[in-house]
Amino acid sequence: MTQAERRIFLIQYLLDERAEMGYAPVDIPSNENDQRDLLRSLVNIRPHGSVSDKFLQVQDAYLQERNREREIPDITSIKSVESSEANNAFNDIYLWRGDITTLKIDAIVNAANSGMTGCYQPCHSCIDNCIHTFAGVQLRNKCAEIMAKQGHEEPTGQAKITPAYNLPCKYVLHTVGPIVMGPLNEHHRQLLKSCYRSCLEVAAQHDVQSIAFCCISTGVFMFPAEEAARIAVATVRDWKRLSHSSMKIVFNVFSENDETIYKKILGIK
Repeated sequence: MTQAERRIFLIQYLLDERAEMGYAPVDIPSNENDQRDLLRSLVNIRPHGSVSDKFLQVQDAYLQERNREREIPDITSIKSVESSEANNAFNDIYLWRGDITTLKIDAIVNAANSGMTGCYQPCHSCIDNCIHTFAGVQLRNKCAEIMAKQGHEEPTGQAKITPAYNLPCKYVLHTVGPIVMGPLNEHHRQLLKSCYRSCLEVAAQHDVQSIAFCCISTGVFMFPAEEAARIAVATVRDWKRLSHSSMKIVFNVFSENDETIYKKILGIK
């Protein structure tokens, strides 16, 4: 199959599923970008559930080819933050601006919601949506399996680990950050610290050698970006000092503003 044939197959499969549930038929657009948006939307709104082996085979081939079409940086190509301090506080710490779903690294962190099965809003730009889109439908199914066993929503400040499926990384760590409604308080700060600590502890338990953190809670969860970055850096430094871990830790930012904030905190000129 060509990439175009794979895309049409996947769209038609998902449309057929929806037709069986009584939804109105949808015409497949002829434009490639419109097809990509339609496929992503159908994946985003699809509930967890069984899918055919043929679908998975075609989907995996499609997503892996998409990875080859995108630039996939390796952590070895990212320069670490240099420390002038005697205790080398920034050893094995990195700052990188880019799309976390393209990074080849042991693990990336997903800012999840308490349902833990991804974002269902079609083509939403949140990291939860992006990660599930490029991982494939297996990730939502795995998260749903974890939640079914747990029997309740995911508490804020904890972490779960799953395979990354079709992402360039090996694992995804899912953590639910605090939602800031009203003034920021100490409880919010402690919950955010717990997100970072929990991810690091779970990563260490699974022998993760490198991990990329997104800016947890600073999007629709409304945690102030600069304060969140200070907490992130301080928590990581404390954990590395106490654990003596050589784990490589990347602070991943997507916006120029967040990059400026982290550069200031990390002392990067």
